[in-house]
Amino acid sequence: MSMKNKSLGAAMLHGKCPSCREGNIFPTRVFSYRKLTEVNHQCPKCDAVLTPEPDFFYGAMYISYAFSVALMVTVFTAINILVDHAPLSTYLIIIIVSNILLLPPMLRYSKILYLYGLGKLKYNPEKVKIRK
Repeated sequence: MSMKNKSLGAAMLHGKCPSCREGNIFPTRVFSYRKLTEVNHQCPKCDAVLTPEPDFFYGAMYISYAFSVALMVTVFTAINILVDHAPLSTYLIIIIVSNILLLPPMLRYSKILYLYGLGKLKYNPEKVKIRK
C-alpha cells in the first residue's frame, strides 16, 4: 500500500504528518521512551510546520490527563471485577505500573490528537517533496 493512500486513522496510529501522512511527527518511534517530549519541528517529507508556536503542545496535556484518568478507571474497574476485596496496595501498584508502561503512547497520542485537531494542517498528498 502506498503511503499516499494512507487513511486518516492509519496516519494517526503511526504518528504521521497530518499534511502528507508520510513524514514522522516524532524523531523516534511512537512507543519509544527516548526523546519522549520531542516533536519534529517540520515534517521530513513535506516540510509542513508541526510546531506552529513554541508552546503549542501544552494543550495536549489535557488529553494526556484524560488518557491517564481513563486508564485509572479501567484498571480500578478491572481489579474490582477480577479480585474480591483487593487491598489498596494492589490498586496503587497496578495503576502506577500501568501508567509508567503506557506513558510514551499516552503522551505521544495526546500530541497527535492535538496536532490533528488544532494544528490547522489539512491533508494534501501533492505536497510531498520529490527526493533525489
